[in-house]
Amino acid sequence: MSQAHASGWRYRAGVASRAVAAIAGGYALAALATAALSVWLPMARPDAVTTATLLSFAVYAAAVVWVFAVRSAWRAWAGLALPAALLLALLAVGRGG
Repeated sequence: MSQAHASGWRYRAGVASRAVAAIAGGYALAALATAALSVWLPMARPDAVTTATLLSFAVYAAAVVWVFAVRSAWRAWAGLALPAALLLALLAVGRGG
């Protein structure tokens, strides 16, 4: 396998990884943001859920932009994993365990 051919596959794998990060990782991040905000927003529960759901569209869009803006697929995944871990911790604390 030539170096150009290997480089082409590496590029394609990076794009595929970013696409999965944008679709699946962005969805997971938006879902965690919705759940955490639903618990933590200081308003009536139906209003908190509605507000959190509306904000999740912005979170998802920002995640997709982030994934394709950073230099590498590794940074894209890390940039999704760190806020997801924070949101998961906030959700656990908000639900009491």
